[in-house]
Amino acid sequence: MDSGADPGGLQQVFLANRSRLLRFLAARGAGDAAEDLVQSLWERIASTPGEPIAEPMSYLFRAAENLMRDRHRAGAARGRREEAWHDAANDASVVPGAERVLLSRERLRIAQDTLAQLGPRAETIFRRYRLDGVGQAAIARELGVSLSTVEKDLQRAYRALHALKERFDAE
Repeated sequence: MDSGADPGGLQQVFLANRSRLLRFLAARGAGDAAEDLVQSLWERIASTPGEPIAEPMSYLFRAAENLMRDRHRAGAARGRREEAWHDAANDASVVPGAERVLLSRERLRIAQDTLAQLGPRAETIFRRYRLDGVGQAAIARELGVSLSTVEKDLQRAYRALHALKERFDAE
């Protein structure tokens, strides 16, 4: 958690109460994701301009709970998408056209090539986090790298795939 400068205000409160925030999230059912949520909270407050906050601990607890709620909603949405995909895949009447299948395969190959160009570590980190659902802290331990390295590699992968999506959308 390196913000690149001397932490001030809210960041100092966060750093002084990091373990308390972890316990707060764990008590609310975050489980193994608590560490990732605290890290996401740090990223959020480290990237925002430092404006005075009347009750910094209340703000941090509320923000942490909102992050946990957002993660839960994203997981629920992912589950619904997977279920819809499974239902569609098992529905024999829904057969995509040959052109669509070829286009999808080509785009998948391009996306895989894009990830591969980032290097094996970044590709592995992206796959473990996004496809396998492994937490960032666990990935850092597995690969013997810092949490910051995992975050930076994920950001590089997201930027590359976002640029690719924009290119596909423009076609």
